[in-house]
Parts: sequence; structure tokens; C-alpha cells
Amino acid sequence: MINQGLSEKDLQDAVVSEVLEVVEPEAVAVPSAPPEVVEEAPVAPVTNLDDSALYIHRELSQLQFNIRVLEQALDESYPLLERLKFLLIFSSNLDEFFEIRVAGLKKRVTFAREQAGADGLQPHQALARISELVHEQVDRQYAILNDVLLPALAEHQIRFIRRRHWTAKLKTWVRRYFRDEIAPIVTPIGLDPTHPFPLLVNKSLNFIVELEGIDAFGRDSGLAIIPAPRLLPRIIRVPEEVGGAGDNYVFLSSMIHAHADDLFLGMKVKGCYQFRLTRNADLSVDTEDVEDLARALRGELISRRYGDAVRLEVADTCPQHLADFLLKQFSLGESEMYRVNGPVNLTRLFSITGLDSHPELQYSPFTPSIPKLLQNSDKIFSVINKQDILLLHPFESFTPVVDLLREAAKDPCVLAIKQTLYRSGANSEIVDALVDAARSGKEVTAVIELRARFDEESNLQLASRLQQAGAVVIYGVVGYKTHAKMMLILRRENGELCRYAHLGTGNYHAANARLYTDYSLLTSDDALCEDVSKLFSQLIGMGKTMRMKKLLHAPFTLKKTLLDLIAKETAAAAEGKPAQIIAKFNSLTDPKVIRALYKASQTGVKIDLVVRGMCCLRPGIAGVSHNIQVRSIIGRFLEHTRVFYFLNGGDEKIYLSSADWMERNLDKRVETCFPVEGKKLITRVKKELESYLTDNTQAWVLQPDGRYVRLQPTGNQNSRCAQSGLLEKLTAPVVSAR
Repeated sequence: MINQGLSEKDLQDAVVSEVLEVVEPEAVAVPSAPPEVVEEAPVAPVTNLDDSALYIHRELSQLQFNIRVLEQALDESYPLLERLKFLLIFSSNLDEFFEIRVAGLKKRVTFAREQAGADGLQPHQALARISELVHEQVDRQYAILNDVLLPALAEHQIRFIRRRHWTAKLKTWVRRYFRDEIAPIVTPIGLDPTHPFPLLVNKSLNFIVELEGIDAFGRDSGLAIIPAPRLLPRIIRVPEEVGGAGDNYVFLSSMIHAHADDLFLGMKVKGCYQFRLTRNADLSVDTEDVEDLARALRGELISRRYGDAVRLEVADTCPQHLADFLLKQFSLGESEMYRVNGPVNLTRLFSITGLDSHPELQYSPFTPSIPKLLQNSDKIFSVINKQDILLLHPFESFTPVVDLLREAAKDPCVLAIKQTLYRSGANSEIVDALVDAARSGKEVTAVIELRARFDEESNLQLASRLQQAGAVVIYGVVGYKTHAKMMLILRRENGELCRYAHLGTGNYHAANARLYTDYSLLTSDDALCEDVSKLFSQLIGMGKTMRMKKLLHAPFTLKKTLLDLIAKETAAAAEGKPAQIIAKFNSLTDPKVIRALYKASQTGVKIDLVVRGMCCLRPGIAGVSHNIQVRSIIGRFLEHTRVFYFLNGGDEKIYLSSADWMERNLDKRVETCFPVEGKKLITRVKKELESYLTDNTQAWVLQPDGRYVRLQPTGNQNSRCAQSGLLEKLTAPVVSAR
């Protein structure tokens, strides 16, 4: 799940202080909605919008989102296994945070690139604050696991049996399992001058062992490393006849601890402690200087496993001298070590979150709906020819997008298909359809972004697969990631060439379309399809930027137009006219955009932002952002839609986009942003967007001091949950199997 990450931030400061202090969100519940925004401008407005106190540090903001994810593990309104899942997502998000974000900050310190962003925080200051916060939250995570979730799971007969609770029968079974399944493939490594410390793979499970005695060669270094083989499962199910009724598990680490003696014959094991190393996993391919990007990436993918160390996790029972030894090996400081009361890699527990034996501890299944127009139609082209189809996933099915492609692959009238692919998986239905189309002789062109983080390997595979089928594969544009989600189909109808397009806010990934909220537009609009065609030409060939009629695209027109639209609302407010902006996206970090929003707020524009993850803007500051509200929604689905609404003097404008309001999206990526047109669709999207503004169960409201406060209904208020409302309204009834 990755991870694309998830929600927002919790940080402290007002307009005066320079050093930002992050506050842990203790699931503070606020009765009802936050106070109404103050419309009147304050007496002495702040004029310096560059003041660092007005900005929140992006990495700290990202971390705060993750802390909100952890909070969900305590929310008893979720089914129990889903609460466990939130706790594990916290772990996997934290892994990526260290691999990319912390690694990036450390690099800047190492190479003396200590440059502060708009928030004024130097990389070394940010690292110190991150370390403090993460230590606090990791301790909390293991406390939630040990004191809350595991006892609750045990009540439902799902148990993780620790060594101290092993029965004689279980000990016998573990001994046999260890002898047959583990010992033959484990390779302990003794440490001495001829056996230096091994190079350990990123995030692998390892053990440091303290030994007593002299081995067969007369060596007595006293230390060894046991790397846990990657092929072995990290949790092992115990048969019912051994562990008793229910779902009983034993950790691989417990088995290795219990039988470490067997791996060092004749030696005495004084102690055996698990540890895990996180490395820098950011790829550093200089795209300007590479002849073959695919080949260069393949080389980098291997090195990712062995990047510089950024974090050490050890069992909290590990003696200090062994911990110091490990820190020295990896050139890490004390603050970069995390002692944990339990398994060092909790993500291994994901395997039990979907237990068939306990459907009652998981979310109820739902069936995404398919619009009536498409249900009874064999010809998806004839439907789209007559009108635009807008889908909101996962509430509405992703199948029509796949069906459009499948139909295009088979349809003799279709001449060409062009598509961008960012994260879709080498074996997805989307890729299957493109392969079929290429094999049947259609002109298939795929613009594949090889550098989609942690999907590089999969994208290299899909590129090879498409090339073998006869498709033309383009690896985007040097220096710019292609993040746009678009597809163009060229079809001959009655002797004329007609275009059909799909534009979306999310990736072409059917599994994600069941977990992420995203919009899909299926259209045959002439102007929009022509714009998409121009953008493909720009990506695939060479030439000057072409003028677009409806499509906004980064890095060319999108940022400028967004700033113009914000300025237009600002000008309207200055004239005393109604002015309003509502925007929903994953992250807000671009200082230029933030300054424009501050200026709009100062003038009186009412601004509501729904920001899932990083938010560097501080709302509610008198004289600056008193007209801005920021909320983050965290729930069953990962909020991923990007929707931008502008009142525009009553002629409302709504856009859907693949881009967040971040510098990287607006300046360094190829992104699309397309208008929602027609009264019916505009009303629908606006209504769906506004439902997030009334949510009082899954909404966290960002305070001026940087804290996030969770809303709760009070008194006679009804509970309102945007995601539940959309589930109820848009999904099809679940058909129960007889």
C-alpha cells in the first residue's frame, strides 16, 4: 500500500517563534465543527508573507500525517483487524519516511547543503525533531500493540504465542519445525578478522548473537550475525492439535531465539537479539547524463538494497555494548537507534489482517456500482460518444475504464491507443489489454514513467512486456516525471477519425481503485480530446508547447492558471464580492501557492482545504490565514482525489487533476488538470466535495499552532462521515451468495 503514504501534520507555532515545535495529537476530540471563520480583516494585517513562522516543515508535516494514521488503531468504531492494519500502515509508512525523507535530510547535512526552506528549519534541526517525535511514537505504537490490540485479538482466539508461554507440546513442535525448515537454510556468520561484518540488505531481519567458548578453529571472537532467510515466513501458524483452538501463531524470531544454540555447536549462546537496518532507498540516476535510462535504473535498483544506513531498530532487551557495536558498524548515532518491545518489523503481521476465519473483524465487503448507462450497453464507445461519464472510485467501479481499453483492443475500427502508465503493475488487466491491442496490429504507444518510486522494477518489466508485443514504449521526458493519468483512443467512424479519452486523478491500477478515492472521466469532447492528443505529441515527439483549449498541464500552464484563479477570487473579495475556494488534494507545500492563498485570505476569500498529507500552510492566523480552514480525512479509503473549486463570480469552475499543490508536481512533472463541465456534473462534484467539509467523524482540523484536532459530533448533532455517505449513495447493494 503503499504506499503512496497518507494524511497530514501536527506541528506547533504562531507568527512569532522561529523554531517549530510539533505537538503529539493525543486524539483530542473537539465537539462539533470548528468555530466559524472570521470574515472581517484584523486591524494590523501581517504584510510579510515570507515570514518563516507562517510555514510548517514538510517532513515534520508528513510525519504528523503518519501519527494520525496510528491514532486510527485506537478507534473502536473500526473492526479490530482493520485497527491492526492502521498500526501496520504506520510501520510501512515510517519505513518509507526513513528511506526517502530522512535519508534526503541526512544527505544534505553530510554534503553541507544546509539550506532552509520557507519554514526556516535547517536539515539538522529537522532531523533532531524527527528523532524526538519518532522515538515517542514508536514507543506508543508498541504499547498500543502489546496492551490494546494483542489482548483484544486474543479474546477472539487470534494469538501470538511468546516463548514464555510455550507449552511442552508447542516446544516440541517448534524444535522439529526449526530443525526441518529453518536450520538447513540459515547461515550464521561468525565475526573475526577473516569474517568481517556482512553487508546486510535494507530492512532485512537479522540477529546479533553473543557467544562464549572457542570454536573448532580456536576462534573466540564472541560475536556472530544470523541473517534470517528472506524466503522464510516471519510468522508461522501453529496447527490446532498443537496450539489449541483458534488462530495461533509463533514469530520466526522467537524460533531462532529459542534454538540459536543449535546453530553454534559446542558454544554457549549468552544472548540473541533481533535487529533491523533501514537504508537510504532513494535512487540517484542523473537523467541528464544517461544514455539508456532503463539500463541505468536496473543498476540503481541493486544498489538501493545497500544504501547508507539511516535507522537501526533493535530489541529492547539488547545490551548496550552490543547496540553500540551495531551503531559503530553502520556509522549511526545513538539518536538513530530505536529500541522496540516486540518484533522489529511489524509489517510482517499484514498476512493475518485478512483472516477468512474472522470476517466480522474486517470491513463489510461492498460492490462498486456501474452507471446505468454502461450496465446494459455492449458498446461503451456509443455511450461516451453521447455524453461524458464521470466515475468516483472505489464507490463506482474501475471496470468501465478497463472495459473501454478491452473493447478498443478488439474493435477493428480502433486504429491507435496512447496511454501513460505510472503505477499499474506488469500483469494488470490494463497492460493485458494493451498487449492484446498491440498484437492485433493497432498502433499502441505507452509513456511509462520508470521512476515511480518503489515501482521501478515492475515498470521495467511492463516496458519489456509491451515492447515484445510490438508496442512503442517511451520513458517520459528527461528531467520531468510523467505523472499525468491519461489515455487516448483513435477510432474510425463513418469514414471520420474520432477521439475518445480517459483522464483521471489516480493510477491505472485496478487494486488501488478499490482502496483509493479517485475520479475518472470518460469523454469524447472534441476540444479536450484534441488537447490530450497534443500533450501526447509533446511527450512522444519534440516541438514547442502547443496551445490547449481546455486542458491545463504542468510544467507549463497549470501553476500559472491556478495562481491566476486564486488572484481572481482575491480581486473579487477586494471589491466586496463573494469569493470562495475549495480544494482537495494530498499535499500542499508550494510556497508560491501558499503565499497566494494567504493573500486571498487577507482580502476576505473564504478558503476550505482538504489536505490528506503534508500541509505547510498554517490556517487561522489572525491577519493572514483567518479565512482558511484545513482538514484531513483519514478513514477506510486513502483519499486521493484532487478537486479544485473556484466561485469565479458565480460562474463556478471545477477542475480535477493528477497534481498536488507541491513544487515537484507543478514545476517538475508532467501533470494534467481538466475541467468538469455541464451543470449536472458540476453540481455532483461540488456536492461530493462539500460532504468532506461537513464530516465530523473522520476529519482532523489543523490548528494555528500546528496541532490536528479530531472532530466529534456533540449534543444532538448527527454523525457525518463523507466516505460512509458516498458508500451508501454510490455503491451497489452487496449480493449475498446462497
